Amino acid sequence: MTEERHSEEPEEYEERRGNVAGADAAGADVADSEHPEERKPRRGGSAGRALTREESFQNGRLTRVALISLSILTLITFVGNFTQLQLSSALPAIVDEFHISVTTGQWLTSVFQLVMGVMVPLTAFLTRRFSTRQIVVTSMAVFTVGSAISWFGPTFVLVLLGRILEAVGTGVMWPVLQITVFSIYPLSRRGMAMGTVGLAMSVAPAIGPTLGGWQVDAGGWRSIFMTLTIIGIVCLAASVLGLRNFGEHDPTVKADFFSVILSIFGFGGLMFGFTNIESFPITHPMTWLPMTIGVLGIIWFVARQLRRDKPLLNLRVLKNRGFMVGTITASVAFFAFSSILVIMPLYIQNDRGYSALMSGVIMLPGAIGMAITQFFGGRALDTFGARPVVLSGSIILTLGTLAMSLISADSWIWWVSICQFIRQIGMGFVLMPVTTWSLNCLEPEDVSAGSSVTNTARQIAGAMGAPVLVILMEVIADARQAALGGGQAAAVAASIFGIQWVLRISGALCFIMVLLSIFGVRGQGAGSAHALGRGAMKKIRGLNHR
Repeated sequence: MTEERHSEEPEEYEERRGNVAGADAAGADVADSEHPEERKPRRGGSAGRALTREESFQNGRLTRVALISLSILTLITFVGNFTQLQLSSALPAIVDEFHISVTTGQWLTSVFQLVMGVMVPLTAFLTRRFSTRQIVVTSMAVFTVGSAISWFGPTFVLVLLGRILEAVGTGVMWPVLQITVFSIYPLSRRGMAMGTVGLAMSVAPAIGPTLGGWQVDAGGWRSIFMTLTIIGIVCLAASVLGLRNFGEHDPTVKADFFSVILSIFGFGGLMFGFTNIESFPITHPMTWLPMTIGVLGIIWFVARQLRRDKPLLNLRVLKNRGFMVGTITASVAFFAFSSILVIMPLYIQNDRGYSALMSGVIMLPGAIGMAITQFFGGRALDTFGARPVVLSGSIILTLGTLAMSLISADSWIWWVSICQFIRQIGMGFVLMPVTTWSLNCLEPEDVSAGSSVTNTARQIAGAMGAPVLVILMEVIADARQAALGGGQAAAVAASIFGIQWVLRISGALCFIMVLLSIFGVRGQGAGSAHALGRGAMKKIRGLNHR
C-alpha cells in the first residue's frame, strides 16, 4: 500500500486496517445494525489470550480491562522516564561517598541512556516473539532487581550494574506502549490516545530532578533506589494481576543473534562515543574509537537487515514516504531540542551566576507547558489532521528558539523561562502528533517495526545533539575569547556569544522542520478532510439502509 493510496482512500484503508486488528470504529455502527449477533464482543477468557480491538474499544471508549492494562503500561513507562532523570540531583553525594571523579559518577546517568538506546532496536523482535505480559513482567522483574542492587550496593560498580538493569527493564516500555495504543485505538482516535500517554511521559522531566533532590536532602541518595525498588514491586504486581495481552505474537520466531550483536556494537558504540565527547576531546580514543566502531556496526547492521527476508529490524518501513518524513522530523526535533536542555543551564549558572535550584525553577514552566500541549496536540491531530498541527508547532518552536538567541549578559533572566515555555509548547505540538501520523502511514503489521525505527532514530539524535552543539558552542566561544584578548570578562562574553550562535543554529534546524511540515506532511489518517468526509458519507448511507 503506497502513501498515495492512503491519501486517496483513507476510509477504505482504515476499514481494512481495522479488520486486521479486530474492528473498525468508523464502520462499527453500520455493522452492528446489520449483523448484531455477529458483532457481540467476546467477554472473559484467559489472561494469556490477546484482546482484540473489538474487546478493547467499544462505543467510542476503552473497555474496563483495556483501560486497566493501558494505565499499567503508561505508569511503567512513566517510571522509566522518571528513573532516567531522577538521579541527576544525587550525583554529587554519590561522587563524595565513593570517592570517584565527577566524570565517573556521570556514568550513572549516561549509561541509562546508552542501554535504552541499545534496547530499542530489539523491540520489534521482542514484540513479535513474546506476548505483552511476558515482556512487561520480565522487564519489571529486571528493573526491580536492578533497583535493589543499587539500593544495597556497597561499591560504585554494583550501583552502576543496578542502573544498567534498570535501563534494560525500562528500555522497551515506550515502544511497547506505542504498539499497544495502535492495536487498541482506531485511526481517528490515536492522536488523542498518544497525546494522553504522552502527557504522562512529559511530566517525568518536570518532577524527576526536583523530587530526586528532595529525596537526597531528606534521606540520602540510597532513598531514591529504595523508592524505585518499592515502585518496581508495585508495578510488577500490577502487571501480573491486571495486565492483558494485546496483538498477536509468534513463539516460533527466531532471533538473528548476529544482528543483535551488530546492533549492540553499532548503536551502543555510537552513543557511547558521543556521550564521551563531553568528557574527552574528539581525538581521544575514548571518543573516536567507539564512534568508529559504532558507525561501521550500524552500516553492517543496515546492510544485513536489507538483505534478510525476516530482519531483526525491518528498515524497509522507511520506504513509506510519510513514515520517513515523520521520523526525520522527530529526529531533527530531538537533535535541536536536547542541546538546549544542556546549554541553557550553563548560561544561567556559569554566565549569570544563579544557583542550580534557580536554573531548575527557570526551566520548569517549559516542561509543564510541553506536558499540557502533548495532550492537546494529540486531540488537534484527530480533529484537524497532521499538517496544520505539526506546522504550527514547528513555527512556534522556531520563533521561541530565535527569541531565546537574543539573550545577553544583562537580559531579564525570566526571558529564558518565557522562551523555553514557548519552545516546549511548540515541541508538544510537533513530537507526538508527527510520531502518531508517521506510524498511521504504515500497515498494521509494520507498526512494531516502525515504532522501533523511529524511537531508535530519536535516541541517536538526542544523544548526538547535546555534545555536537556543545562542542560547537565551545569552539565559537574560544574563537571569540581570543578575539577579545582574554580575561574573565572576555570569557563570560565569549561564552554568551557562543550560546547565542548555537541557539541560532538550533533555530535554523527548527526552520527545516517547518519546511518538512509544509512539503512532507500530508493528510493521511486521522483528521484529514477527505477521511472525515468519507466517514460522514458512510454513516449517512448506513442510516439510509436502516
